[in-house]
Amino acid sequence: MESELLKIFDDQGIEMGTAFRSEVHQAGHWHETFHCWFIERDSHENYVLFQIRSAEKQDYPSLLDITAAGHLLADESALDGLREVQEELGIDLPIESLSRLGIIKDTLVSPNFIDRELCHVYLYKQHVPLNRYNLQEEEVSGIVRAKIGEFGELWTGEREEITVEGFQTGPAGRKEHRSMSVSKGNFVPHEDAYIKKVIKAMEQDLEEKI
Repeated sequence: MESELLKIFDDQGIEMGTAFRSEVHQAGHWHETFHCWFIERDSHENYVLFQIRSAEKQDYPSLLDITAAGHLLADESALDGLREVQEELGIDLPIESLSRLGIIKDTLVSPNFIDRELCHVYLYKQHVPLNRYNLQEEEVSGIVRAKIGEFGELWTGEREEITVEGFQTGPAGRKEHRSMSVSKGNFVPHEDAYIKKVIKAMEQDLEEKI
C-alpha cells in the first residue's frame, strides 16, 4: 500500500508530479482522495452513517470515520474511488446514485505522518439495509448512524456526547447490534472546517432532494 503511486499538488492545487504514498505522507504533499458519506431519512429525521475502523488498523484504530474513503492512485479519476465503497462495505453503487459536493481540503497530522488531502466528496442518499453490508474486516468493524443535526452540534461543541446506533462485527463474524454514546474524541480528527462544510452540504442537499 505504501508503494502506491499518487499524484501530488502544491498549496494552490497545481499538479507537481507523482510520488509513492509513503513519501507523500512523510513530506506532507497534497494528494487526492475519495470520500463517500452515506446519509438517509428515517421517521422524519436525517441521519449520517459512519464506519467503525478496525481495531487492527495502524492509524486511528476503532474510531468512527467517513462511511467509505480512500486514496486515488495516480492513474485514477475521482469516481474510480467508488471501488472503496465496494471493497470496504461490500456495496456496489451506480455512479448516477451519487451527489457530488466538490473538492474539500482536509489535513490530518499524527506522529507518524502528515496527510494533506484534496477530498473529492460525494453523498449517497438511499437507505441500505444492514444485512447488505459485507465489511472488509481488516479495514472496517461496523456501521453506525447519528442524527446529522446532533453530529453538527457535537463538532461545534454545543453537545459533549451523542448516541450512535448500528452494528459491529462480533468475534464469530456475526453482526451484533451496537448503541453507544460517543464524544468528538471517538472520531477520526478531521479538520473542523472540513466537517462543517460537509454537514452544511448534507443539510442543503437533503432539503432540496429528499
